Amino acid sequence: MSDTGNNAVVWKTPQWQSLPALPGAQLRLALDVLDRPADLLAQLQREIPWEQHRLRLFGREIPAPRLSCWVGDAEAVYTYSRVRFEPRPWSPLLSALRCGIAEMAGADFNSVLCNLYRNGNDAMGWHSDDEAELGPRPVIASLSLGAPRRFRLRHKRDADARLEIELPSGSLLLMGGDTQRHYRHDLPRALRVQLPRLNLTFRQIHASA
Repeated sequence: MSDTGNNAVVWKTPQWQSLPALPGAQLRLALDVLDRPADLLAQLQREIPWEQHRLRLFGREIPAPRLSCWVGDAEAVYTYSRVRFEPRPWSPLLSALRCGIAEMAGADFNSVLCNLYRNGNDAMGWHSDDEAELGPRPVIASLSLGAPRRFRLRHKRDADARLEIELPSGSLLLMGGDTQRHYRHDLPRALRVQLPRLNLTFRQIHASA
């Protein structure tokens, strides 16, 4: 698969990896789905209008430990941590990435959350992508660019059901089925990491939710 033009995205045939089974989760991981991921990282760092969102936790607002941007179709309004996000418009490059990932995932996406982890001090805490507007069994497609980082999942009730994997640059992780209902996931700090990581999580927002 490939797109041509000024925002070229050249895809590789995904080689899906075997992952340990987690009860109640549907996970698929391909480690190398893009040609020249470093070039895409550099372009997205330049063209995405990054901002530091403020999150409401325990009754107070705090700055998120990462830079973010919510992009999507006009109707793809998203509420996270009790904050309402209006989508910014698609860039040609993000649109090209959406088309290729939708084909690999076999799902439609009308939005993407862009997160830029500037170094290993930036992180994402434990959470589930289970907001009502995502629907009961959402497909989340997570594309990683830049520094490899650890990604962890743990069951909400069974402490023995957990998984830790490293997501390298150019990898695609698909989470579907009841994964969000049963599991939380995070991206922990990695203080030795000095390089940036950019993560794009494509999803489908249901406006009527």
